[in-house]
Amino acid sequence: MLAGGLAALLPSAVLAANEKPKTPAKAKRKALFVFGGWPGHEPGKCRDIFVPWLGKAGFDVVVSETLDPYADEPLMKSLDLVVQIWTMGTIKKEQVKGLLNAVKVNGTGLAGWHGGLGDAFRNETEYEYMVGGNWVAHPGNKREYAVNITDHEDPITAGLADFKVHTEQYFMHTNPNNKVLATTTFNAEPDPWIGGSTMPVVWKRAYGKGRVFYTSLGHSADVFDTPEALTLTQRGILWAAESKYASTPDLVSPVYPAR
Repeated sequence: MLAGGLAALLPSAVLAANEKPKTPAKAKRKALFVFGGWPGHEPGKCRDIFVPWLGKAGFDVVVSETLDPYADEPLMKSLDLVVQIWTMGTIKKEQVKGLLNAVKVNGTGLAGWHGGLGDAFRNETEYEYMVGGNWVAHPGNKREYAVNITDHEDPITAGLADFKVHTEQYFMHTNPNNKVLATTTFNAEPDPWIGGSTMPVVWKRAYGKGRVFYTSLGHSADVFDTPEALTLTQRGILWAAESKYASTPDLVSPVYPAR
């Protein structure tokens, strides 16, 4: 099923109605998978899940345990996709500049999950601006909670129903212009002041010419044993990878309407 890439994962009717990929049939797309940072998010185990899958989905994959490729301009220009799991840590100026430029100017897609994308490089505000949000807290640590699909027409979420996971429930600061695809609602334990708060879990956005996909699921590799969590992430990755081949519709849908 995976060998056909995005078209194999998404219903044909949904593709026709939304944003059918225009990747040349014989093109070999190129992806960079960067993993490292804080080991608690199991970057190595996640690599072992997603790198073989990317290969089956038709990507030539470059794998790196350092951030050095971001400063390699010829490499970054050649990429269709960057998948990153690198929680916390620091990044050199030439590295973050290379990543930002690849997405914004070259149209390279960017995708990731949990702290590997949403809690990396805390001092880099432009990076956070690109991703569309950053981690703040996970009240109560690991718990069971519901993920509610908010857009059943989008190709990333089409056919998926609400589901439950047992993992960290991320409380985030997010861009109000993200196209939110799924949310979660906090209860009043242990922090009563956030009870009833609804928080984005999955979103997609544009940064310049590039597409960006993020899901807060994925604290540890076993979260992807939940079929819906894995499917959302795979579809989001493949959607991001189409930046250079398909037009990206206007994703701006402000939470707070203008007066």
